[in-house]
Amino acid sequence: MDIPSPDELLDRLRRLPAGRTLLERIPAGAGVFLVGGAVRDLLLGRDPTELDLVVEGDALALARQLGGSVLANDRFGTSTVRLDGHRYDIATARRETYARPGALPDVTPAALAEDLRRRDFTVNTVAMALGGERAGRLVAVPGALDDLKQRMLRVLHDASFIDDPTRLLRVARYAGRLGFALELHTRELAQAAVRAGALETVSGPRIGSELRLLARERHPLAAFAVLGELGLDRAIDARFGLRDPEPARRALQLLPSDGRADLLVVAAAAERVPRADLVDLLDRLAFEASDRVRIVAAATEAKALAPKLVAARTPAEIAAAAHAAPPELVALAGGHGAGEAASAWLGRLRHVRLEIDGGDLLAAGVPEGPLIGRGLRAALDAKLDGRVAGREAELAEALEAVR
Repeated sequence: MDIPSPDELLDRLRRLPAGRTLLERIPAGAGVFLVGGAVRDLLLGRDPTELDLVVEGDALALARQLGGSVLANDRFGTSTVRLDGHRYDIATARRETYARPGALPDVTPAALAEDLRRRDFTVNTVAMALGGERAGRLVAVPGALDDLKQRMLRVLHDASFIDDPTRLLRVARYAGRLGFALELHTRELAQAAVRAGALETVSGPRIGSELRLLARERHPLAAFAVLGELGLDRAIDARFGLRDPEPARRALQLLPSDGRADLLVVAAAAERVPRADLVDLLDRLAFEASDRVRIVAAATEAKALAPKLVAARTPAEIAAAAHAAPPELVALAGGHGAGEAASAWLGRLRHVRLEIDGGDLLAAGVPEGPLIGRGLRAALDAKLDGRVAGREAELAEALEAVR
């Protein structure tokens, strides 16, 4: 990886809609820096998804200068700006101290160099000046650019995972996203922190927040593999983790656009956790109620649904087996060996609709009650199996079923 010139780095930033807006609004004076993952991604030739700024001064004052709507957090000296549909997180350069392991940090203002040294991994300790004569120039912790060139994740100090154990989940997320390796000593520190119970010092919602971010990665299975290598999955729950990723990999290939890959991967990792324990675990990790329902269904029912789908011989039988199941559940059942039937249901059969409804049966003289449902089910089964087509044929099939 060659380090681009300052002008090239600024051009890369300007090509991003959010970057162009930022550069048009940034004050001319020095002291404002793009920092962290955004600079890392620009150096790697990737498009950053978030633009984080550090200012050696007043973050709130800079936020107000940029314009747009501003939300300030006085405790951490940070502000969030929403401008022209873009979001920018702005922080005053600071140092952090931890009252105890796993606690949120106490912050005080500091110089940029100290702010960079408080960060998680060396590849995220690079800043790029914005505005002024130094615009486009880099400031980095020693060794950071070398680690970036070598595609290596390294912590900045030996207590990093103890001070903030959520970095354990972050290192897995970055390794999966970037395809970077863990530097040997960093891996040893991570494994030692897991063995020492570092995650037990962190609240369930904070662990859950990091787990959800990890599951939403473009390649979540790679990140889950690192969780397993470090023993992090078992630290969340002894039965949690992707011991065999292949069912999840096949399921992700089957998952339609209205399915949630993040929920599917968490469900696949939770298949060995009994239902009641899984409900408690997801509640402790602060998953939303609607997401918990879909995860629990997929995790606890996919292996039972798979043989039913395999045994189905007609489209109507597939529909009867998969009826009302969320897409994550059917896809995971497909990953467990029912791929053909799951693909048929998710891709086509679940979208088949009748042209008639209960009102048509009532108008034809069928009394209100269970016969309406029986007739509609019979018509739908016939349509799924290709035995009827069109409104009149559907109605005739439904009436025949209720006679």
